[in-house]
Amino acid sequence: MKINTSYVISGLAVLIIALWFLLHALADETTETVSNPFPEAPTPKVVTQMVTATDHPNTFRLYGRTEPNREVSVKAETAGIVVSTPVSEGTTVKRGTTLCRQDVDARQARLDQARAQLKSAQFDRSSTQTLVDKGYRSATQLESLNAQVDGARASVKQAEIELDNVNTRAPFEGIFDKRMAEIGDYLAPGQSCGLLIDLDPLVIVADLTETQVGKIVIGQEASVKLATGQDIVGKVRFIESRANSSTRTFRTEVIVPNPDMQLRGGVTATVRMIAGQTQAHQIPASVLALNDDGVVGVRYVDLDNRVRFVPTVTIDESASGVWVTGLPERANVIVKGQDFVKVGTEVETVPASSLAQRATTN
Repeated sequence: MKINTSYVISGLAVLIIALWFLLHALADETTETVSNPFPEAPTPKVVTQMVTATDHPNTFRLYGRTEPNREVSVKAETAGIVVSTPVSEGTTVKRGTTLCRQDVDARQARLDQARAQLKSAQFDRSSTQTLVDKGYRSATQLESLNAQVDGARASVKQAEIELDNVNTRAPFEGIFDKRMAEIGDYLAPGQSCGLLIDLDPLVIVADLTETQVGKIVIGQEASVKLATGQDIVGKVRFIESRANSSTRTFRTEVIVPNPDMQLRGGVTATVRMIAGQTQAHQIPASVLALNDDGVVGVRYVDLDNRVRFVPTVTIDESASGVWVTGLPERANVIVKGQDFVKVGTEVETVPASSLAQRATTN
C-alpha cells in the first residue's frame, strides 16, 4: 500500500513538536532544581529572659591607690659628718625624735666662747651701772654696754641653735620609711637624712571622669576595698578643680582614719561612690557582649522577634548579676545563644523560666 507523503510529513512535524515540548519541560525542572539545591534553613532559637528597669543606686566604681597623707624628706640644717642614726627604718616616731646626729665639731667651743663674751659684757654693764649711779659715768656709756650685752646674748642663742642643728629631727609623727644617710656620710645643708611619711589619715587617690565629677560632693562617704583584702570606709576630702589635660579626669582624694598605721601606702584600691538613684536592669554578667566596634552591650529580641544590640554601662555588681543602664524599660534579653546570632536576624525565643521549670520537673 502506498503511503501518502503529506501524511508522513505531518506526522514527523507533530513528533518534532512533542519532543520540543518534552525537552523544554525537562530543562525547566532541572533549572528549578539547581536554583533551590538546599531546603530552607530553620529559624534559630535563643533563650531569653524578660527584665524590667527598677530604681538602683547609681554607683561609681573607681580604681586608685593609697598614698601617705604627708611625705617629707627630712634634711640637714648644717654641715657635718653623721655620727649616729638612732632610728631604724619602719619605726613609728614622735615629733621631735632625732633621726640623724652629726659631729658637734667646733660648735660647742663657739657656744662656750659666746657665753664667755656674754658674761664679760654683763660684768662691764654691772660695773658701769654702779659708776653711773654715783655720777662717775654718763648714761650714754651704760646704754652702749646694754647693747653689747644684747648682742652677746644673741650670739649665745645663735651658737645654741647651731649646736642643736646637728640633730636632724622628725617634723611630725610618722613612720621613718627610708634612711638616706649612714654613719660616716658627710651631709651639707639641704641634704637628706631620710624619708618620713604620715599615714594617718590614709589617702586613697582615684580619678573621676567628666560625666561623674558633677555628681560627687566633698564630704560624702565612699567605701574602699584594698588589694590586701581590707574593707574600709572613708570620706571625700578633695576633688580637683581642673581636669588633667592628658586623661580629662579629675584627681579625687578619699581619707580614711589610720591611727595604728596598719594600712599601707601604695596599695591598689577599688573605690565605690553612690551618686543618687537611676533606672537600671539586673542581668547575668554572662550576657554582656561586644559588637563589631568593640563596644560593650547586650543583645535582646524586639517585638518583631529580631535581634537588637544596645550599648550598656555597668553601674554595680553583685553575686546575682550586674546592674546596667542603656536597655529599654522592658527588654527580652538573650541569655543563651547570643554569640550565634547577628543583629537583625529573626529568631525563635525560648523563655529561660520554661527551661527552669522543665529541669525542676525532670
